[in-house]
Amino acid sequence: MGKYEYQNTNTPLSPQAPMYLTPEEKAAGITPNLKIAARRYLCPKCGREFSLFQSRAVACKYCPKAGDRCPNVRCPYCDSEFPIAGFVVPGNDRADQNIINNYADEVFNRWADSYNRR
Repeated sequence: MGKYEYQNTNTPLSPQAPMYLTPEEKAAGITPNLKIAARRYLCPKCGREFSLFQSRAVACKYCPKAGDRCPNVRCPYCDSEFPIAGFVVPGNDRADQNIINNYADEVFNRWADSYNRR
């Protein structure tokens, strides 16, 4: 693939692989984990786009496994579920799955601690 050729949006990315961040992204505190979790994926069933964050915030909101390192990602439109390994991160590296799961759960736990208290 050439430098500027289109990359399939459903190509899994490893959070451990080198990833270019612009100076502006670095200044804003963006990390490779954030880029992967916020990246938009196409649902193989309904064809709509969603991100891991959107999946966890909308489709998995009331699931008891949502904050417990769930190995799946769920489409918020058609409610189909897919394994994170092979969909969001490469399927051959369990460490990638753990890294992205831990990151997403940490973000949502911080949010819940900050905004769900009375």
